[in-house]
Amino acid sequence: MPTDQQLAQEDIATQEVATQSGSMRSDGGAGFSIRDLNVYYRHLHVLKGLNLDIEPRKITVFMGPSGCGKSTLVRVLNRMNDQVDGFRHTGQVLLDGKDIYDRDVDPVLLKTKVGMVFQKPNPFPISIYDNVAFGPKIHKTYKSKEQLDDIVRQSLEKAALWEEVKDRLKTNAMSLSGGQQQRLCIARAIATTPEVILFDEPASALDPGSTAKVEELMVALKRIYTVVLVTHNMQQAARVANKVVFLYKGDIVEVGEPPGMFENPKSELTEKYISGHLV
Repeated sequence: MPTDQQLAQEDIATQEVATQSGSMRSDGGAGFSIRDLNVYYRHLHVLKGLNLDIEPRKITVFMGPSGCGKSTLVRVLNRMNDQVDGFRHTGQVLLDGKDIYDRDVDPVLLKTKVGMVFQKPNPFPISIYDNVAFGPKIHKTYKSKEQLDDIVRQSLEKAALWEEVKDRLKTNAMSLSGGQQQRLCIARAIATTPEVILFDEPASALDPGSTAKVEELMVALKRIYTVVLVTHNMQQAARVANKVVFLYKGDIVEVGEPPGMFENPKSELTEKYISGHLV
């Protein structure tokens, strides 16, 4: 299976055709409607008849114990599971009313609209500047060096990283701290102008200070983008989520808003998970 870094580079690189041939883009953040979704890896039934709405310009958090299907679900949203051997699905995943798995939907076009930030920071082993400029260069979405400079600066500013790196843009990105690398990956995703950003446990490998910066960043980004977050951290979910989706063994058990869902869950399974008695 490809590494997250290879997947990220392929996602950006394969978008050139999409940029030249058209766009799926609409005004503002895009919303998902998931209808009767089943996902299988060969004979393993991973997601079971899911129905869920993901609202535009809000943060929707997927939670649940390891192996419950939350990372599979988030990767369904930009068709990253297409590359996994034995993957198949039934049901619909609607983005702005269009099923992203319809035959006439180009996965390349989809990835211009739905960005992804992975669990571990995965900057490319090139300069800070070139990491952010990689997508725009492939897309040919700028007309001058000055415009490209503006894209890089604005993306780094949105990722709350500009002030920390503005004097060393030509430095190799691998020299950054883990938290800085993750914010650089967010800037790289922003530079390709998506409408949805998917975060798969983006702070699990970070220290508390870096985690706080990533959380603040996600809250700020929801003003522009639809944000979907996978996390094991209930405190993090309570801090940033507009909606929490609790999954267990491939089923959606409960959907609610914090803090109500954490203080007074409706499902016994949710209560057991929150209290640490469900693994």
